Amino acid sequence: MKHTGLLCLVLILLSATLTGQQNDPFRGISDEKVLPMLKHLPYRHGGMNVPAEDGRLLYDIILENGYQRGLEIGTSNGYSALWLGLAFKETGGRLITLEIEPQRAREAQENFEHAELDDIIESRINDALKEIPVLEGKFDFVFIDAWKPDYDKYLELILPKMKPGGVITAHNVTSQGSSVRDFLEEIQNNPKLTTTINRSSRAGVSISYVK
Repeated sequence: MKHTGLLCLVLILLSATLTGQQNDPFRGISDEKVLPMLKHLPYRHGGMNVPAEDGRLLYDIILENGYQRGLEIGTSNGYSALWLGLAFKETGGRLITLEIEPQRAREAQENFEHAELDDIIESRINDALKEIPVLEGKFDFVFIDAWKPDYDKYLELILPKMKPGGVITAHNVTSQGSSVRDFLEEIQNNPKLTTTINRSSRAGVSISYVK
């Protein structure tokens, strides 16, 4: 009986260890420049970062689909763009990130340079509603994390610029669902999109693949 109890304890501890490894958003990431920043990137000018598990979700989506050209709407201090830029570095792609606030955009640019991803990530300072219409070419990945009531407007502008098989993702669709109600209704009912909601974090990330 004593040996049986000990074996059970070992199995429980092993299971907990494996579960912890599987849930570690930083597993398998070895970039010596980027990894410390993904683990801790403080703000100088206020704001909030996406949780690491959501950053890893977006990173995995890019890698799994081999996406090459991405757009981020809402840079802030660049934390989520580091996840995206690292993924595009591995696929040979590039990312354009848009930020309306110059001070935050400058902070993000410094972070991109420190991470040595500034050749992958192109930062633009402008209102996304003005910048998206002048963007040239097609995108296969989009991440929206800006002014919530405008999510549906961003969607309307970006959808014609999406490649078939591409994906439009958006943050805070669970935690701020009332602010993005029109956007949620559109992505769930638009026949051009197939949408799921990932709730790995309390924020919630919508994932809409373009048919």
